[in-house]
Amino acid sequence: MRTLFRSALLILTLLAAASPALRADYKGAIVMDAASGAVLSEENADVVSPPASVTKLMTFLVVHDALAAGKLQLTTPVPVAAEDAKTGGTQVWLDTRETFPVEELLYALMIQSANDAASALARATAGSREAFVALMNARAASLGLTHTTFRSPHGLPPANRVIADGDLTSPRDLAKLSRELLLHTDVLKYSSTKVRDFGRGVRPEPVVMRNHNHLLGAVDGCDGLKTGFTNAAGFCLAATAQRGEKRVIVVVMGSPDRRTRDAHVRRLIEEGFGKIPATSVFTGPPVAVAPVVATPAAPTGAPGVEEPAVRFVLPGKTKR
Repeated sequence: MRTLFRSALLILTLLAAASPALRADYKGAIVMDAASGAVLSEENADVVSPPASVTKLMTFLVVHDALAAGKLQLTTPVPVAAEDAKTGGTQVWLDTRETFPVEELLYALMIQSANDAASALARATAGSREAFVALMNARAASLGLTHTTFRSPHGLPPANRVIADGDLTSPRDLAKLSRELLLHTDVLKYSSTKVRDFGRGVRPEPVVMRNHNHLLGAVDGCDGLKTGFTNAAGFCLAATAQRGEKRVIVVVMGSPDRRTRDAHVRRLIEEGFGKIPATSVFTGPPVAVAPVVATPAAPTGAPGVEEPAVRFVLPGKTKR
């Protein structure tokens, strides 16, 4: 009996090591050549899971579509509504007495991962959250994202905490979405910005936003794209880096902590550049981004969480 038990345990151990679905360090991953869209490597790339704030990549794309169509301008003023201020989670603490231009809210969306900014942009673009989410899903369908359903512009879990009722996607779909953004938008202008003030000239003290993507400046050529974390989603990252004429896209979903996620993305970026054909040439829209210089890896420490912004207080208000 003891021998049988040991044999069964050995089989289960081997299966766990061989099966991507049983990984403890992430749920799924994919590496893509941004120029051709060719998949360079994948592991459980069609697993369906919450993307958390990586959802905001689709929010950015839908807002960009509205800008390209002339329905919005970067300077369009967006008054803050009560529903924006009450969104919760990571935010820039929008207040109903404030108004910000679309461009400032886009920076808040991509740098600070501000859920309240996502809500305000959704209203400004489509008139309501529901109408905006419909645009998100229509855009997903146009890109062939067959494992994706959006239910919010920000990626927060649903009120009932039922995973199936929230935003869902896969590493493969996020890689396709990332490629669309890289080819046809100026997303890198926002995602490559490491530090920026929000509310300067509007608030008595601006919020200092710091990009949650710690691979910026730590991995050669990394200039995007978006991090995400919730308890249900784990730690997720859609990343991209360019070296010379080659650009790679890496998506990792469902890591147990930021350090593990970032280590896998770093490794997959290096492996990806080693697999991209010499003839691969990425040609995206010209975007003015800050130069990205590689620095030594940050020292390992306790598993991290995505950083909150510094809170502020408007006259006559208490901190939220």
